[in-house]
Parts: sequence; C-alpha cells; structure tokens
Amino acid sequence: MKTVRIMCIGDLIGKTGINLFNKHIATLKKQYAADLIVVNGENSAPNGRGITSAIAEDLFEHGANVITGGNHSFDQKEVYEYLADLEKPIIRPANYPSGCPGKGFFIVRLASGKKLGVVNLQGRVYSRQLLECPFKILETMLTFLKSQTNLIIVDFHAEATSEKAGFAYSFDGKVSAIFGTHTHVQTSDERILPGGTAFITDIGMAGSLNSMIGMKKEPIIHNLRTQLPVKFEVDSQAPFVLSGILIELDQESGQTVSIERVFRVYQE
Repeated sequence: MKTVRIMCIGDLIGKTGINLFNKHIATLKKQYAADLIVVNGENSAPNGRGITSAIAEDLFEHGANVITGGNHSFDQKEVYEYLADLEKPIIRPANYPSGCPGKGFFIVRLASGKKLGVVNLQGRVYSRQLLECPFKILETMLTFLKSQTNLIIVDFHAEATSEKAGFAYSFDGKVSAIFGTHTHVQTSDERILPGGTAFITDIGMAGSLNSMIGMKKEPIIHNLRTQLPVKFEVDSQAPFVLSGILIELDQESGQTVSIERVFRVYQE
C-alpha cells in the first residue's frame, strides 16, 4: 500500500506563530516523516488578523506547501492580488460570495505523481459573515475534484463543534480528511469515521501557551469583567505551543490509514 503523510498545522498567531513554524517545522517534518505541510495562516499578520503576501512567501520558504485561511483571510487588503494569483498555493474559504479574490481549493502534485486536493470552507454557525452553505458548496466542488483525484482534505474553519461534526459525517467516505480550525484549541476527538474519512474538531494553533487563544489575556479578562472595549494584542511570551495533526492516506483508495495529534510545547 502506497501512502502519503500530510502534516496540518493550526492557526499561526501573529509573529509568535510564524516564528514557531519557521523554527520548528523542518524538525517536525523529519520526525513525523511528513511528505507535505498544510498550515492555516489567517491569523499570521502582526495584529493576528489576516495574512500578507510577504508572510505567505516566508512560510513557503520555510516549508509550507499549502496555506489555508478563514474569516480573517481578507483583513489585509494588500494580500488581495496575491490571493487572486491562481498559481499560488494559498486558499481562502470557498463559500465566500463571488467577487472575493482568491480560490477555495488547490491541487498539489505529489512526488508519486498523484494529485492531492486541499479545500478550505468556513462554517456559518456564529459567523459574522453571510456565507454560502458550505455543505452545498463542497458537494458542487466534488464533481470537479473527484475527476482529478480521490485524495481530498478539507480545512473547515468553524466555531461550533456541532456544525463541524455534522459537516464531517455528511462527507464521510467522500473526502479523505476533514479537520477543524478557528477555535485555536486542539481537541482530543481525532478518529477515522465509518466511511474512512479522518476527522478532528479542531487542530489548535501555534502561539503563546499561557494566553487566551494566542492573545494577551489581561485585556480580554478586563473585557469579560467590565464589558468595556479593549485592544487585542498577540502574546509573545514563552512557553509556546505548536499543534496540528499528521494524517496518512492510502493513495489508491483515498481513505485515511491513520490520524495522530501533534502537540509540542517549546521554550523558544
């Protein structure tokens, strides 16, 4: 059985997350014998909102093969032209309205010659954006993607665990893996569903461990206690956490062979 091993890293939080990824991803890739690195970059801008073209290029230079996004994908206007370049392996949620720059999937050519489809979608429960139905959009996309490959993984950027689970069960056996992003907290429910699709509610983040989802906790606690507006700031204090998953896919069947959580704590 010929397999491909894909490491998916959760939301990079500001410069803290970028530094973690750049410093440690090569070692992690070697330790886990990963063939491909997928990373969510929608929080990688200095203020934790969005991504820039320079940041994307930096991540690619340090080992990222595909960058996914989410509700902050369009926060930095500078990146719009970069997102619109169909040759760049950077994607944003496919269920945004037409007219938004970028694409919702990217097809990677593996060393074996096989293709891998990486899809990005955003949930609607508790979302501030008015989006197309992610279920219907993926159903439509699969018509084309299945003509290209049976290896398809989905970054489902969503808030509610119920929506993530319902989405995963709806496409069990139709895609290789569905992993959640957005909450920045890694869950311990990784498993292979009955139809052969890997699923985990959320793969976590790369950021400061003793923070509130990567942000300095003091202003947020003040907001929670007083309801007064505060400025969210990326936390840069050690220790740090870098989390994600390693999935191994059968290149013939497209089903998942194994899924394993990646959770590392670093002092620098």
